[in-house]
Amino acid sequence: MATRQLQTPIREGPVRTAQRWFGALEARLEAERERIPLWLPVALGAGIAAWFALPMRSQWIGLLLALGAGVVFGGLIGWHRRSGRAIAAACAVAALGVILIWGRAAWVAAPVLAQPVVTAFSAEVERVEPLPARGQIRLILRPASRPDLPPRIRVTARTAQAATIRPGERIGLRARLMPPPTARLPGGYDFARRAWFDGIGAVGSALGAIARAPGAGDGDAPLRARLSAHIQGEVPGSAGGIAAALVTGDRGAIADADEEAMRRSGLAHLLSISGLHVTAVVGFAMLFSMRLLALSRRLALGGLVLPLAAAVAALAGGGYTWLAGGEVPTLRSFIAALLVLAAFLIGREALTLRLVAAGALIVLLWRPEALVGPSFQLSFAAVTAIIALHESPPVRAFMARRAEGWGRRLGRGVAGLLLTGVVVEAALAPIALFHFHKAGLYGALANVVAIPLTTFVIMPAEALALLFDSAGLGAPFWWVAGTAIELLIALAHGVAGAPGAVATWPSFPPWGFALAVSGGLWLLLWRTGWRRLGAVPLAAGMAVLLVQPRPDLLITGDGRHVAARVPDGGYALLRGRAGDYVRGAMAETAGVDTPLRALGDFAHVECNRDFCRWRQAVAGGGARTILAAHGGDRVEGRDMAAACAAADVVISPRWLPRECRARWLTIDRDSLAETGGIILYLKDKPSIETVLGGAGDHPWRTAEQVSGNDEAVPTDALAR
Repeated sequence: MATRQLQTPIREGPVRTAQRWFGALEARLEAERERIPLWLPVALGAGIAAWFALPMRSQWIGLLLALGAGVVFGGLIGWHRRSGRAIAAACAVAALGVILIWGRAAWVAAPVLAQPVVTAFSAEVERVEPLPARGQIRLILRPASRPDLPPRIRVTARTAQAATIRPGERIGLRARLMPPPTARLPGGYDFARRAWFDGIGAVGSALGAIARAPGAGDGDAPLRARLSAHIQGEVPGSAGGIAAALVTGDRGAIADADEEAMRRSGLAHLLSISGLHVTAVVGFAMLFSMRLLALSRRLALGGLVLPLAAAVAALAGGGYTWLAGGEVPTLRSFIAALLVLAAFLIGREALTLRLVAAGALIVLLWRPEALVGPSFQLSFAAVTAIIALHESPPVRAFMARRAEGWGRRLGRGVAGLLLTGVVVEAALAPIALFHFHKAGLYGALANVVAIPLTTFVIMPAEALALLFDSAGLGAPFWWVAGTAIELLIALAHGVAGAPGAVATWPSFPPWGFALAVSGGLWLLLWRTGWRRLGAVPLAAGMAVLLVQPRPDLLITGDGRHVAARVPDGGYALLRGRAGDYVRGAMAETAGVDTPLRALGDFAHVECNRDFCRWRQAVAGGGARTILAAHGGDRVEGRDMAAACAAADVVISPRWLPRECRARWLTIDRDSLAETGGIILYLKDKPSIETVLGGAGDHPWRTAEQVSGNDEAVPTDALAR
């Protein structure tokens, strides 16, 4: 007689549930087996991003131990299971990312200037970057015989001071130097981090004449500088700056207004030599060489046309990359172009997500710090979105070739280009909002015109103009290029000035941005139905941004500039004469696109020669009293005590006397040295965000410092 157990074994339910979950996961991974390798650069990038996000060395070590435990856990699941292999590989690659960026940050370590100084020194010129639109020239210098200075310094001089200075030249100068600045406000651009990986330990401006050796500057400028000057001479004005940027990557001659219009209209990517430009050069070079080589019967019958054309295209792309200065975005695009050419040669499909993953992996292994820059994120997000869109079956069916008239074919192409633009704008919006606090809304429409105009008119016209200039016949082509660029500028200004062209928002919390990015990657990289689950973290991340409150007060790290929210929803500055840079930083962090007014012009603000006082309305009703110093005179503590005690927040760029204590928060030079820039939210429970609050152990915060005050060489002997 058959028997059965009379008692259910303990914990049998959870075990069966776990087995069912693992079985479902195995089935999913089996269906997605061709897509699993796409997550290798994502895992590497996650480890790099975690190192930047975690402030303390102990946290980095703890993360490595946790990832090591993840590798062991994957092994316990079983190497024969895809889930076990995937977990172990992801944790191992993420740990590699942590080690890679940690080692890279230590490898580039160099001393940083401790405090602002004015000093005279001699130096070798490493690089010269003209900025004709601003009337300036930027010099990258290596000081000589000055161990009290960082080994690499960036100095800005007026064009009249440094017009003929060449790389490799020895110069002497007196300069005002300062440490590389951190972000002015939370969520802002942290130049100190960028400078650390570039090896720059001080920045500043030249004072007075620059001493040079006899005969210096008589030689030829570098090819890139000469080519930029030639192009700007043929195409005048800001259009010449854009023409030079498309060929050499030199953007210094582009007017600030035009560059801002390109940014607001979603066309700024055209100014940075990257995938579009390198692809155009490589594609035209390959097409031209194939047509030319096919004229040889021997090469055509021998099957050598394609490999030789690919070699010519690779050389053309390499030369273009070298001419453009070999910046990371250009090199990244050149690597991708080489992978495409290799795919052509071995008969594989060229434009696939595996190609994008390989390119990202190479760049992250070579320059892991590129991950946190907007250039890397924007370019790879755009390419990934384009390829994922065109790999989807509905879009493939829509764009497939068919027997139809030219009108329908043209309409289908325009519709495909517009759809691609919309998807790319949607993919780039979270990144733009995180880094720049703004995103263009009409970029898809603008790019439908701008990309063909740049690819098929401007760049070929420039190439032909440079070619025919050798015979003095390039003028007609320069006219075509200049006219097309003027149309591009007019398009940028028209789109940028349209109502609602730009969406602005305050700071995007990093964890919300991480949610949005992870959801977007889940949607783009998987192919089967579970990709839709990525919409949940994507929507949650964007919801975090939508509910993010606007700050009530913004205070720069030096305490001199304060922006307060005013009753009509805009912002006003304590110092109405603040420069454009400060105004831009304040407006960007506040998430507004309207001019900042002067705080003293409002009726609810009372000001005297030393202080301004006002009642700051807060969300949920009520108001808080703010007292902010804007004068330069010293005020005795006994005269300030009562006013400080009656204020909820006191702000001063100077040291405040001991008697000045606010009810909630007192901000002066001492506290700002520890916090950096500050954002205040004055709600029922006030909160504060700071620039340096989570600085921790990252090397650009704890770098070896040098004084910069040892002037041992006379000024008149600096260049000898």
